[in-house]
Amino acid sequence: MRIDAFRQNTGCVLYVCISAPFVFCLFNESIMSTTAHSDLTTSLDGNETADRARRFGGIARLYGAPALAAFEGAHVAVIGIGGVGSWVAEALARSAVGTLTLIDLDNVAESNTNRQIHALDGNYGKPKVEAMAERIAAINPFCDVRLVEDFVEPDNFAATLGDGFDYVIDAIDSVRTKTALIAWCVERKQPLITIGGAGGQLDPTRIRIDDLALTIQDPLLSKVRGQLRKQHGFPRGPKAKFKVSAVYSDEPLIYPEAAVCDMDEQAEHVSTSPGHTGPVGLNCAGFGSSVCVTASFGFAAAAHVLRALARQAG
Repeated sequence: MRIDAFRQNTGCVLYVCISAPFVFCLFNESIMSTTAHSDLTTSLDGNETADRARRFGGIARLYGAPALAAFEGAHVAVIGIGGVGSWVAEALARSAVGTLTLIDLDNVAESNTNRQIHALDGNYGKPKVEAMAERIAAINPFCDVRLVEDFVEPDNFAATLGDGFDYVIDAIDSVRTKTALIAWCVERKQPLITIGGAGGQLDPTRIRIDDLALTIQDPLLSKVRGQLRKQHGFPRGPKAKFKVSAVYSDEPLIYPEAAVCDMDEQAEHVSTSPGHTGPVGLNCAGFGSSVCVTASFGFAAAAHVLRALARQAG
């Protein structure tokens, strides 16, 4: 996988990825004895333990040592590494989660700058999963980051998600794919949290987590809910729950003004003009967005997953 080369180049989890060739080379150059090799391994292990404690001691003090161990042993998939999903991945990496699978086919664009954590000079045009993996390596070098540079679709669910995860976090904005993914996970009892639309809102204090059947003010989740009932037999009725947690906001939506859309169209025209080489991807097809809200959606989802893992750890 591409991530193996990435991890070696960055030194990420060095003793897992390249300990064998590293020690072999060291033996040849220094003619080290078995005892020396043992001492080296002990020293490296001790340094790694100390580094982990420095980085993530605050997690243990808050959640408890058993929970930290659970986080380090957990494998979480984040589907969609954009305005919400990039912040989910950031939060999980900073919380010592041991294995992350990042799934997205998009590249970082200039129009992502207002809401996506990896949208920086030097990253424009780069695959989002790759940019996020590089960032995670600097945050948590013990994290095994696995990249899937593709969109999830019903015909690749088994290949992409079939091995199972401790949790799947759905930050997809396609109604069709979101619906199919939720139904697939529920059928297989795969733990999942789904995330609604984060655009068109200003107030992060209005964010809620509730059963998907009970969400309000969210056109994306409303359409998904209808499709789940129609196509997959999910329960109907005002009190019938889906038993799927969803992140949403109860804030009324703010629609973009026509004048702003005209400005966006002019910017998009410039981006396609001769001599302009930077990836932009601007359009006015959707709502405006604030990082104060999109990041908070991601943090709410990550916090939900961490609490669930901590509860399982006892």
